[in-house]
Amino acid sequence: MTIGPRSRILHGAVLNGDLGTIHVGTEVVVTEHALLRGRADHPLEVGDAVLVGPHTHLNGTRVGDEVFIATGASLFPGSDVGDRCELRINSVVHVNSQLEPETVVPIGWVAAGRPAQLFSPDRHEALWEVQEPLDFPGTVYGVPRGTPMREIMRRQCEAYRLT
Repeated sequence: MTIGPRSRILHGAVLNGDLGTIHVGTEVVVTEHALLRGRADHPLEVGDAVLVGPHTHLNGTRVGDEVFIATGASLFPGSDVGDRCELRINSVVHVNSQLEPETVVPIGWVAAGRPAQLFSPDRHEALWEVQEPLDFPGTVYGVPRGTPMREIMRRQCEAYRLT
């Protein structure tokens, strides 16, 4: 794990590099109760001059420079957020999705695809057409879609087992 010069990790933030590497750039502020997680196949990389808001979830993503990530935003494995993007409150960048530089994701919206399209919460069917081929179960859990939850959780418990 590396944390760049003049960066600050505030009380209650969690940086979990148990499953993969984490790199936080220069002059980054990670606020209270944010969760940053590296993954074996998707290291976490946060650029320079980034604000990671409270209660955010950055999981195996790449974040460019000068990015604003507001409260409650979620960035999933394999996602890539370009420079100077703004992710507003409770926004989501889905697995394997790529935000072009300077994109603004509105409050509660979902970005999905390469390049990402933006979806309001009421557009689930349109979102699913783009989201399904991004392979959430394969990317996050290493299993094909339709794998029983019992098998997924068996694997997860084994991955997080303390040795």
